[in-house]
Amino acid sequence: MARKLRLQYAGAIYHLMSRGDRREPIFLDDADRESFLETLGQACAKTQWQVHAYCLMGNHFHLVVETPQANLVAGMKWLLGTYTARFNRRHNLSGHLFSGRYKSLILDGSGNGYLRAACEYVHLNPVRAKLVRPEQRLKRYRWSSYREYLRPSRQRPGWLRVDRLLGEMHIPEDSAAGRRRFGSIMEERKEGRAEGEFKTMRRGWYLGGKQFGLELLGQMAGQMGANHYGSERRECEEEEARRLVSEELRRLGWAEAELGRRQKGDPEKVKIARRVRTETTMTLKWIAARLQMGTWTNVSNLLAAAGRPNASRRHDPCQK
Repeated sequence: MARKLRLQYAGAIYHLMSRGDRREPIFLDDADRESFLETLGQACAKTQWQVHAYCLMGNHFHLVVETPQANLVAGMKWLLGTYTARFNRRHNLSGHLFSGRYKSLILDGSGNGYLRAACEYVHLNPVRAKLVRPEQRLKRYRWSSYREYLRPSRQRPGWLRVDRLLGEMHIPEDSAAGRRRFGSIMEERKEGRAEGEFKTMRRGWYLGGKQFGLELLGQMAGQMGANHYGSERRECEEEEARRLVSEELRRLGWAEAELGRRQKGDPEKVKIARRVRTETTMTLKWIAARLQMGTWTNVSNLLAAAGRPNASRRHDPCQK
């Protein structure tokens, strides 16, 4: 079955989310929530994970986790499996508790605000779910790390790390004044949040700048298999195609503008098109636009005339 790639590396930061099977509850009472947090703490002790934010909802949870070692998959397997076993034992149940694969969004932790965006998304989740009314304070919701941020460090779990988020919020110290400032900022965010700004958190596969995305795609290039799909695979293939075109332009000594000056059927353009077509899965339509070769059918005909293998596919509408 097709699935998404789990990219792991030392120092990676993820926004993680997992739902209950068939969207059923994963917490039936506060004892379950306490059990999950205890299990999370044990997982952190085993993996050296650092949690920047968490929020436990009725049928799902959110975590923002930093992995000093490349062990996301092993850690999540232990966390979800152990909590499931404890939940089932406590409630005299059996079988799956969580639905399919958990969602993981890789975050740019360079200090440019992406970690802050993810943590705010997690901390404001009870507001979006209408578990905290507009007139109520955010700290009213008990099962979120937001409340822990407001406590002195000695009262927090050892696995909860607050300094990086405070730094991105320009709060210099984890002091009483710093914690008050944090609370004030978050109350302002509660009032002024815009749903559109969180779109990437729900649909993307990474949260960061363009260069961060390119670096991730470079790491993923050698790991993508036929059983991976979605935006990661498409972006990875497109980045590889761009790299091949740039490499060929350097070989020819051409500037980018040369593609526009040359004829659509220029032999060198055809050679580049053949390489991209052979070494990537990019469509004829993409190649035609990138190399300024006219329509996709023109590219198909040129490749066929140049002896392209499998030329009979050139009129397949699925290749547009």
